[in-house]
Amino acid sequence: MERLDILGALSEEAGRLTRPYGSESMRLANERVAEWMRAAGMTARQDNVGNLRGHLGGSRAGGPTLLLGSHLDSVRDAGKYDGPLGVIVAIAAIQRLRDSARRPPFALEVLAFADEEGLRFGSTYLGSAAVAGTFDSADLDRIDARGISMREAMRHFGGDPDRTGDDRWTEGRPLGYVEVHIEQGPVLEARGMPVGIVSAIAGQNRYSLTFTGEAGHAGTVPMDRRRDALVAASEFVIAVESEAQKTPGLVATVGQLAVRPGAANVVPGETTVSLDVRHPDDAKRKASARRLLDISVQTAQRRNIDLTTRQLSENATVPCSPNLVAQLSRAVRDLGHPVHELASGAGHDAVAMSTLTDVAMLFVRCKSGVSHNPAESVEIADVGVAIDVLGHFLELLAQA
Repeated sequence: MERLDILGALSEEAGRLTRPYGSESMRLANERVAEWMRAAGMTARQDNVGNLRGHLGGSRAGGPTLLLGSHLDSVRDAGKYDGPLGVIVAIAAIQRLRDSARRPPFALEVLAFADEEGLRFGSTYLGSAAVAGTFDSADLDRIDARGISMREAMRHFGGDPDRTGDDRWTEGRPLGYVEVHIEQGPVLEARGMPVGIVSAIAGQNRYSLTFTGEAGHAGTVPMDRRRDALVAASEFVIAVESEAQKTPGLVATVGQLAVRPGAANVVPGETTVSLDVRHPDDAKRKASARRLLDISVQTAQRRNIDLTTRQLSENATVPCSPNLVAQLSRAVRDLGHPVHELASGAGHDAVAMSTLTDVAMLFVRCKSGVSHNPAESVEIADVGVAIDVLGHFLELLAQA
């Protein structure tokens, strides 16, 4: 917990936690975490993208490797547990192995990813994609708010943007990737459980919809002659909420809205909204997304509004490995805690890592389910349970 407090103070902004990719605060975070990795008996190095990688060899040379970790970057005005908790818990579990003079037959690698949130360049899963071998070199040309390219930022951070391919995992198929993370939801707290096991990471569709009507004077255009783009978009927003409320497991969000020309005395001529649709069942997610897009078309036609829809991204649901889930469940059960599986509505580095190997996640209860917020809070005892579970999981995997 002291280590998480230390990392929580490393920020680009005074008075709040903001740690974007390639920043000075990220450099300091990597330096501190590298010290803790070495203290736990690992070697530590930073790759070209900026991931920090701690390695502990297994008792059998040439064997496979189990990957553990999470990310060290943050959103703006963040909490201090989203991401770093998974890195620090992994180091603590390995420290216990070293203190007990035990070492599993497989190697262990702790990955502290450089960029999961995408705060600086909008490049989510940058670090984990590089390890998984799915990094898109076109992202190197992305520009931040100050006009600095990712290529420049990577070079300034000590990496070589022309050698990002070297960051790809090449040591044979790993045993798996396991990530500890705060739940970012209220389920575990409501059930009185310190930890939970993730069954799947929900798939996601993301769109941008632009409703185009006709701007006009607010005092002279009669109500029956108006082509108000904002009213059409507002009707769609209500439909999004309604669709999610009547579909179990679905969450759908309009989080961005831009109105043009945006004057108090002008009928809105154009309104652009975002749409984010998530569900752990891909078929249900796709069906709901189609229904919502159909509703947007019907709404626009009924109100004599033009509509342009652009799909920004689509990610399939990532199921967690049944074998790794079973071993985590046994570890939880052996330690006397109830076992509860739940889907994750948020994306994690495990999404990118799933293209490389089997993945599993252990959620830690967080107060009121609050995350991406300075109010993020976890109980010391719950973090202790997570360390215990991960340590026992390593023992079980070594015996398998």
